[in-house]
Amino acid sequence: MTKTPGISGLIFEEPLLWEKGQKGRHGMSIPASDVPPAEFPAELQGAGPEFPDLSEIDVVRHYTRLSQWNYGVDSGMYPLGSCTMKYNPKINEKLAATPELAAAHPMLVDDEVQGNLQIMYELQQYLAAITGLPGVSLQPAAGAHGELTGMLVFAAYHRSRNSRRTKILIPDTAHGTNPASAALCGYKPVPIKSGANGILKVQSIAEAMDEECAGIMITNPNTLGLFETNIREIADIVHAKGGLVYGDGANMNAIMGVINAARCGIDVMHLNLHKTFSTPHGGGGPGAGPICVTAELEKFLPVPSAIKDGDIYRLNFNRPESVGRVHAFHGNFSVLIRAYCYIRTMGAENLKKASQLAVLNAAYIKEQLKGTLQLAYNRPCMHECVFSDALQAEDKITTLDIAKRLIDYGYHPPTIYFPLVVHGALMIEPTETECKDDIDQFIATMKLVVQEAKEHPELLRQAPVKAKLRRLDETQAARKPCLCG
Repeated sequence: MTKTPGISGLIFEEPLLWEKGQKGRHGMSIPASDVPPAEFPAELQGAGPEFPDLSEIDVVRHYTRLSQWNYGVDSGMYPLGSCTMKYNPKINEKLAATPELAAAHPMLVDDEVQGNLQIMYELQQYLAAITGLPGVSLQPAAGAHGELTGMLVFAAYHRSRNSRRTKILIPDTAHGTNPASAALCGYKPVPIKSGANGILKVQSIAEAMDEECAGIMITNPNTLGLFETNIREIADIVHAKGGLVYGDGANMNAIMGVINAARCGIDVMHLNLHKTFSTPHGGGGPGAGPICVTAELEKFLPVPSAIKDGDIYRLNFNRPESVGRVHAFHGNFSVLIRAYCYIRTMGAENLKKASQLAVLNAAYIKEQLKGTLQLAYNRPCMHECVFSDALQAEDKITTLDIAKRLIDYGYHPPTIYFPLVVHGALMIEPTETECKDDIDQFIATMKLVVQEAKEHPELLRQAPVKAKLRRLDETQAARKPCLCG
């Protein structure tokens, strides 16, 4: 197939429900009452909202049309770098909706939710095996929440040793939430500049790491899509000064089944289940961000955790040095079920293969677009590749123009202007779930857009021209948001 997805056909205009409603319309037929009417108490009567009168078809068409304004991974390729927007298998959705699991109340006693607890316990075991870190908490509700929990574990560890630490080392290629997570726990983020080849220099860590530093937060592969090959030496330096190593696992999709985090020297790591383990970004919560820790740090994990006691599964609250709860009940349970199903259906061999294919797809895009776009770092990439708009500067075309023009061809734009260490960055992550035909089509479209930038630059400056809305004033949207229809 050579034709791009494109935006064509009907683009629905849709008014608010209040504008659609007409007095006298009904969405249901109510049978005649067989009991005498009763007056509504006067003290309960008030000026409530004027809800519109709508028929069933009014409501169905309204929400169907709104759904067709959305773009998601089920609509087409979603090459959003750093986010791992991979396809979510529908079998996982079906199993997560199993009534006996989905309807279980979180306050039921252990004896009445043995199946739920078994899933939690086994998921903990699987994540421990995947990372090499034996202690697991499923409570954190998303990636940044996992980071915060990891920093709480850092703080608890140093308190237990009567050690006061005030700083955290954070590379410029770390995920953007890392500094905030450290600051929320009272640490001062200390920025570390990456080397000319896009990865950390051992010497930079040796110079910055002292007895005031609680440790380092390192994203590996980093946000440039490059593997931090000095991770073991860096960990040794941090440990020698009494610090801990935090591994941001948001990019685990590149290394799942390939590396062992514990052998890399990582002490604490969070995992984005809504990325690597193919659960939706949303779908029962913002996602899930379990953390995995070394045996030494397990006693500080949040309570409760699922344990197996003989043939019985139960929640364990007996952890005196725990940082306490970080989330009500047991994380976003429906997301945990989806991740559990994904791991079980894939198996160890295919989990590793998923990472290998994700890296292969990104490397293929890197090689095919190298020269069309400026490659930020000409070295082997992992799951994502980073370009810039340097080659389009002479035509006064920016990364934003390229991204907007991709919308006209039916593609969700890649991540732009991140990571910050690359001027005019354009970060592409295809994931393993895209086939070669679709990737080739995307590459051809990118080359076409770049050709247009040279021959018809005004097309890009005006883009998108076929979408539901034209280019928005993003500065005014941030400064003066309009939150009503």
